[in-house]
Amino acid sequence: MVAVVAMSAVACSSTNSSSTTTSGSGGGSTSGSSGRAIPSSAFSDHTGITATQIRVGNISTLAIGGLFKGALVGTEAYADYVNSTGGVNGRRIVVDSADDGYTGTGNKQGTQNAVTNDAALVGGFSTFDSYGGTVLAQNPGVPDVTEVLDPASNNLPNVYSAVPLEGGWQEGALQYFKGKFGLGPLQHVGTLVAGLPSPEADWAGEKYVMEKVGYKVVYDPTYEETQFDFTQNVIAMKNAGVQVLFIDQMAEQYASALLKDLVQQNFHPKIVLGAATYTDNLVAAAGGEAAVNGSYFDQNASLYLGGDTALIPEVSTFLHWVNVASPGFTPDLFTLYAWNSASLFTQALKNAGTNPSRGSILQALSKITSFNGGYIVTTSDPVTRTTSNCYLVGRVVNGEWQRQDDPPVTSSTNGYRCDYSYVKPPAS
Repeated sequence: MVAVVAMSAVACSSTNSSSTTTSGSGGGSTSGSSGRAIPSSAFSDHTGITATQIRVGNISTLAIGGLFKGALVGTEAYADYVNSTGGVNGRRIVVDSADDGYTGTGNKQGTQNAVTNDAALVGGFSTFDSYGGTVLAQNPGVPDVTEVLDPASNNLPNVYSAVPLEGGWQEGALQYFKGKFGLGPLQHVGTLVAGLPSPEADWAGEKYVMEKVGYKVVYDPTYEETQFDFTQNVIAMKNAGVQVLFIDQMAEQYASALLKDLVQQNFHPKIVLGAATYTDNLVAAAGGEAAVNGSYFDQNASLYLGGDTALIPEVSTFLHWVNVASPGFTPDLFTLYAWNSASLFTQALKNAGTNPSRGSILQALSKITSFNGGYIVTTSDPVTRTTSNCYLVGRVVNGEWQRQDDPPVTSSTNGYRCDYSYVKPPAS
């Protein structure tokens, strides 16, 4: 349950990118411009595509209290947005939803159904995506445009993500906090890590960069998905002399519980939040402004929950169409992930020609090497699966998420800090 909320990268729609369609015939495969192999048979495969519509499958976990409902809402929101303009070359995007029930079997079956009935998989989100990945590996001509957690699925030639898994961290953000906090070589840093493969891998990448920059990590145990009392962890951190606490990997439900326990134990280290904790609910869930005020945060997305509405038009578009798709729904990171994915897919569909096939969509995807959605997020390259070195920093002030020390949106970096590099561990 917590594996995905540990992810800290976010992104959205795409920049303009031209594409030409290459068709194939017979057996064998055709390579896209990226060198990704596309089965030749995919260019004559029009599954889920008619003269008036194109069907896409969304496999998300809607069980467990609607765990990743945002992934469905975000996909439907972007489809509504596109359909309001007449669709793509006269075709409306129709979203077929499947709930994997928080099981691997459900994810695999949902993926198989989409392979059978839909032109592509778009915007889904699940901790069990490795099961669906086995189906996608057997069907390399089926486009999958989602945010994946499973490394093996991420490396499949037919899988594209608007926010690619890369396994490292923006050094600039860590350098910023090091300078802001006046960190010396003896200052101690702590964190808590969800005890599942994805967040542990995320933390390993961040820790590598952190130690490279000069941080001294003295406390980084894992916690279980059922743990919501962190009193003993707080006491242990206090005893370990933790001076800066990074909880940028924690989901809101866990971060808010930890923040409450920090207050109860009268322990007040400097705090760094992140994309997984950037929600409209954190302050209230943590017990009020006093528990969160003064905390810093970093992410490679704008303040898409509303703080940047007046600065970045795409934020307003996103929020409007989410409310159209699901009135009153509070968007979250997974809503944005899905909006990203649907945007990337739509751009490819536009470039796939007036008679698109699964193959021509994959061909078009292989040519989209720059994606940022009107700068609602930093630019990434879905083809090479790389992200940029850019990021946003901010602080919680009077219970509100605010930018801090970022360049203006009108600058050459479009409101993001782009100093230093994106660093990956040697084995990534």
